[in-house]
Amino acid sequence: MLKTSDFDYYLPQHLIAQEPVEPRDSSRLAVFDRSTGALEHRHFYDICDYLKAGDVLVVNNTKVIPARIFGVRITSDCTYEKAATRDPNCEVLLLKRIDADSWECIVKPGRKLRVGAEIYFSPKLGAKVCSAGDEGIRIIKFTCDGLFENVLEEVGAMPLPPYITHALKDKSRYNTVYCKREGSAAAPTAGLHFTPQLLDKARAMGVKVVEVLLHVGLGTFRPVKEDDALNHKMHSEYYEVSQQSADAINEARRRGGRIICVGTTSVRTLESAASDDGTIVAGSGNTEIFIYPGYKFKALDALITNFHLPKSTLLMLVSAFIGRENALNVYEECVKSGYRFFSFGDAMMIV
Repeated sequence: MLKTSDFDYYLPQHLIAQEPVEPRDSSRLAVFDRSTGALEHRHFYDICDYLKAGDVLVVNNTKVIPARIFGVRITSDCTYEKAATRDPNCEVLLLKRIDADSWECIVKPGRKLRVGAEIYFSPKLGAKVCSAGDEGIRIIKFTCDGLFENVLEEVGAMPLPPYITHALKDKSRYNTVYCKREGSAAAPTAGLHFTPQLLDKARAMGVKVVEVLLHVGLGTFRPVKEDDALNHKMHSEYYEVSQQSADAINEARRRGGRIICVGTTSVRTLESAASDDGTIVAGSGNTEIFIYPGYKFKALDALITNFHLPKSTLLMLVSAFIGRENALNVYEECVKSGYRFFSFGDAMMIV
């Protein structure tokens, strides 16, 4: 049994970051040394002090789309023509693309958006619910006048987590500076701290920046509800590791370089793509990997990550890497020191 309650901690509400800091790399950085147990308090712009030539930074180049869209449910007394004049009464959150026109989504209210329900979003965008699953999941087929991505940019909102109550003024701040591949419903938040200048500084030191892909999906929005975390079901997320990236990581490991994952999404990607001896195998697919204490890491040497929610699978992943007591002790110390937590919060590096 893996007790979910063993991964709880106290967090004052005022430490939940509501806005990103400016500039990106001015956030605080807690550095934990696994070999000594020492904890240092720095700033993210100091990150290169903990990097060296031959290291590889593995980053997730996914891009968050404005995946939250609000619409009007079509009924007998609300036709498409009338819907254009009504206030939104339902919400759709895009999670994973199924094909050119269909997406796996979370919907609200689920009781009214059953199979066959139609939704009006804008004169350019409509949808129909094709099938239903557990916990508000729906497969929705969209009809679009124009390129879907362009229309979504017009009507969609960034899918900020529910603990962020402030409006985001600049959509780009919920994406990394190296994002490329559209498809995520949430940001790989550890990467939000990097600036182009900081990455250039790392490269100039002889650090290689290697890109992988994992589209962040439903798991980010699902808390662990079971008392025994082993009964928690992870939803699948799409990942890719190119041959070029696999070769770069494997070559660095052969030369004695460290593999440093930027974010838990990069960890899950590499651990999904790694063979038992740690060799990264190029490929793509869907992963449901759940990393918790007792897991034997195959590809990871160091980790840059944000501070995660209590009782979350991501805190369990960090605990698997440094031990549960170490993780909770670091979190407690950072709470006392006034660190900012969660998506727009401060960072932690584990070496």
